[in-house]
Amino acid sequence: MSLTRIQALVCAVAGLGFAFDLYESLMMPLIIGPVLATVGHLTPGTPTFNWWVGAFFFVPVVCGGLVGLIGGYLTDIFGRRRILVWSILLYACATSVAAFATSLPMLLLLRCVTMIGVSVEAVAAIAWLAELFPIHRQREAVLGYTQSCYALGGLAVSCAYYLAVTLGDRLPTILGSHEPWRYTVLSGLIPAVPLILVRPFLPESPEWRDKKNKGILKSPSLAELFQPARRRATLLATLMMACVLALQYGALQHTPRIIPGLTAFQGWEPRRIQQAVSVVYLVQELGSVAGRLLFALLVTRIVGRQRLLRTFIAPALVIFPLLYFLTAARALALFLGALFLAQALFNGLHSFWGNYLPRQYPTHLRGTGESFAMNIGGRVLAVSAALLTTQLANVVPGASAPARLTYAAGWTALLALSIVALASFWLPESESAAAESAQPANTINKTRLA
Repeated sequence: MSLTRIQALVCAVAGLGFAFDLYESLMMPLIIGPVLATVGHLTPGTPTFNWWVGAFFFVPVVCGGLVGLIGGYLTDIFGRRRILVWSILLYACATSVAAFATSLPMLLLLRCVTMIGVSVEAVAAIAWLAELFPIHRQREAVLGYTQSCYALGGLAVSCAYYLAVTLGDRLPTILGSHEPWRYTVLSGLIPAVPLILVRPFLPESPEWRDKKNKGILKSPSLAELFQPARRRATLLATLMMACVLALQYGALQHTPRIIPGLTAFQGWEPRRIQQAVSVVYLVQELGSVAGRLLFALLVTRIVGRQRLLRTFIAPALVIFPLLYFLTAARALALFLGALFLAQALFNGLHSFWGNYLPRQYPTHLRGTGESFAMNIGGRVLAVSAALLTTQLANVVPGASAPARLTYAAGWTALLALSIVALASFWLPESESAAAESAQPANTINKTRLA
């Protein structure tokens, strides 16, 4: 795949945004325990502690989803590049200020602002890339490989937290202390620096810009998403995205709370357990890298979208139950292996929607349509899986609290995957993608970007 310098720069900026999207999203599961202990002075397992855990997992994601829907609408009105740049700056600045939070409500508010930026950026970046690369095979490859940068965000936050726990005592104090979670949160400022430097060289989407300049760009409308021609795709994509992200919110993100209950870590001191959590998270995020790259390799080789989707659904229906119902109670190596595979399959399913959604909607509706599925389905609805898992953990049998949480996560994941598998039979194929896929494999995009 041949890219010009400008195209490569565009991919790099979008990849950076994707990486720090996941960086911010995965940060809270890692730091929630220390945050509540040091800022709120709460004891794990108490009703107040559990309430704040739910608040930090639920409220920012819902706020991000609702405001992110508006962000998708603004992307269709003001352009892809402008909204992309400002959304990255928004979440980078908000998370850096959050490192200096002195109360739980203040931190919760800043996390809401952070997730708003994350939610808007994801939609703007996908629409931007889809329109900068009009040739089907090149566009599918670009979307696949740039979305693999999500996994780099998971690896980065795992390493950042490990370094903060291990080396925090040697760093300058923040508010008079060396709390590792503060250094981890502060690191979210990183993407703002290169973005400020390269912003003048970033092109707007030619497709959006040309229609805007000619005065033929229609105004986006939510109601248009539910017209007969688009209703089935919109509703199914929203439902299926909710179920795919339920794997993250209802199962995979609970890994840090499951790990202390594993037999291999019994009797360890708290600091060693936190280091172990970051190492297991690293293994989990290596699975993210594998899943994203596997999708990028398959997306230009498997034409049918239903067939591509089921390539990941079928093994996931086996691996997720094995992970939570069998391996978690046995050897650590089996647990890590199953966790790696589950994370890889989840990331393949997640990448699917970044390629599928842009071709379902015309230019004037692309940001709005993507945003509805990704933010209403993938955030507002999907985050309820976290509540389902925590409620199930109160009633399912188990020898300990981590064991009950493990089984509850397994049932949530199995339910979500079953819905995705059934719904995939009604998911419409992208007519434009199918037509474009007939182009020769060696076609190279010669479009000159302004």
